[in-house]
Amino acid sequence: MSCILHIESTTTVCSVALSQDGACLFEKANYDGPQHNTLLAPYAEEALSFADSHAIPLDAVAVSCGPGSYTGLRIGVSTAKGLCYGRNVPLIAVGTLELLCVPVLLYHDLPEEALICPMLDARRMEVYSAVYDRALGVKRKIEATVVTPDSYIEFLEQGPVYFFGNGAAKCQEVIRHPNAHFIDKIVPLAKNMIPLAEKAVAQQKYADVAYFEPFYLKQFVTTKPKKLLNGL
Repeated sequence: MSCILHIESTTTVCSVALSQDGACLFEKANYDGPQHNTLLAPYAEEALSFADSHAIPLDAVAVSCGPGSYTGLRIGVSTAKGLCYGRNVPLIAVGTLELLCVPVLLYHDLPEEALICPMLDARRMEVYSAVYDRALGVKRKIEATVVTPDSYIEFLEQGPVYFFGNGAAKCQEVIRHPNAHFIDKIVPLAKNMIPLAEKAVAQQKYADVAYFEPFYLKQFVTTKPKKLLNGL
């Protein structure tokens, strides 16, 4: 028996879910833009109140660990770690690109030989992406890619490749290969973390709460504003 709180905040969507033995008991999501700083903690508390009111002990907290928005990742991971300390439960880290694959694999009829390519927007024509087979076997590791017509040509020449996520739409006019297929409206959601988190529990694969850091992929860099006048 496992009860897991799931937290997802890597894009503009903020969501929380509570599951028990693979079934979703509670879910809340906001699609109206990045409001993680004000919404995530109340959503988590509401989910925990649901568990407490039904006398369901919490066994773990799962968090989407990136890549994604620097601010969203920081808020999500810090919230998850705080809850792990407060409830004395382990932390599960779920890769955001693998998370994006879950609804595609569950609800879309893909050919057996299909490859899947989740994409997160990294501004301009750059995306965070990886390539997997239908068993989530890694065909290309996670990387930041500046998309050109040939960025995924080695996979497109082999067979159908399905692109999705908030970075995929801008690539449709660039990747025009006949084996390229695009799936709309796929966003990372906490409820879709459930099968990945359950797998982690079964494998006893937990993150170190004290030292865990999100997978930013790119280092966050701040720059000093240029001085307009000497001495100012």
